[in-house]
Amino acid sequence: MSATSPAMSIAPPDSKRLHLPTLSIEGFRGIDSLSISRLGRVTLFSGENGVGKTTLLEAVRVYASRGRSTVLSQLLRNHGELKGYTDKDGEQMLGADWAALCYGRRASSWTSISIGPDTAEDRLRIEISSDLPTQVDSFGEFPDEGFLAFKILYKHWIHYVPFVPFESNTWPNFSVRPGSRQPESALPPAIRCESLGPGLSTNPVIARFWDKVALTDDEYRATDALNLIFYDQVERVAMIGDDDDSERYPRPPRRAVVRLEGEDRPVPLKSLGDGAVRLFGVALALANCRDGFLLIDEVENGIHYSVQQDFWKMVLQSAQENNVQVLATTHSWDCMAGFATAAAANEEVDGAHIRLERRGGQMLAVEYSEEDLLVAAEQGIEVR
Repeated sequence: MSATSPAMSIAPPDSKRLHLPTLSIEGFRGIDSLSISRLGRVTLFSGENGVGKTTLLEAVRVYASRGRSTVLSQLLRNHGELKGYTDKDGEQMLGADWAALCYGRRASSWTSISIGPDTAEDRLRIEISSDLPTQVDSFGEFPDEGFLAFKILYKHWIHYVPFVPFESNTWPNFSVRPGSRQPESALPPAIRCESLGPGLSTNPVIARFWDKVALTDDEYRATDALNLIFYDQVERVAMIGDDDDSERYPRPPRRAVVRLEGEDRPVPLKSLGDGAVRLFGVALALANCRDGFLLIDEVENGIHYSVQQDFWKMVLQSAQENNVQVLATTHSWDCMAGFATAAAANEEVDGAHIRLERRGGQMLAVEYSEEDLLVAAEQGIEVR
């Protein structure tokens, strides 16, 4: 999963206030309606496969982007949700199935999506519109549905995402204010947001994260994260290699290498195992989304059960220091127990655990306090 576009403007922080103290989602993908009355600085979601944990993270990502087409189309690409289109020359082409973002995969005049806190005026709303404020006919009319677009509303901003195969320079978002059409730069400021998992961070992602923390205190925090499993044997981390592959014999791509105590030569980070890559990636991501969101899908992947408590201690502390709101999902009881113990020990940081479940087709959120979680962890009571 990729981050919100770096070209977006970023909303300034409001002290340590959470961007989403509560969460309401309606009409998005497989979520008809969901209401969560409290999110923490760090919130861990559990639940059975297919209940909608990943969809919830995607909804928050859309909210953080304020509905930009770059994020909407990337979600569709990630899931391979495509359909056939006919261009103005009658040629068939394969592109984004925009209706797949709507509940029931239906896009019609009564379809709507709402994502945000429980205060209605602060939510992002997405409606289906066929009444565009400007002529847009480069692709001609689509005979099966006419010309439609997402009409995206946030506070006093309104912008449109046309239902074309994919967002491009030809078909940007455009923002509408009385009597004018404005470019995407006029859209509401986005919230910084990084998404990780369920797989491990790739070399290009780690390199991008590293470039923003090199020679800062956050560099040392990332090294400290590795020492959770290497017991202070990690002395330094560096990025080596080259992104330029234009030469006839390109050099190896940029990658992280680690200097271990007592070793003469550095070793590649990825040779140290999945746990090292996961810990390092999360620590760097926490530094890269200051004043924003960090979304982690299947957060337990690669992390040994014996490290879970220390891992969550690091996440809670870094999230508070960097003013990051973390939302993570898990299937692991060891992960939940480690989170419960770390959250209960840190009185300054608000942690929350929420189990998502389906009853009669309705998605529900069962909320647990830190005290509930600690008792469950101590007595081995599973809350998955």
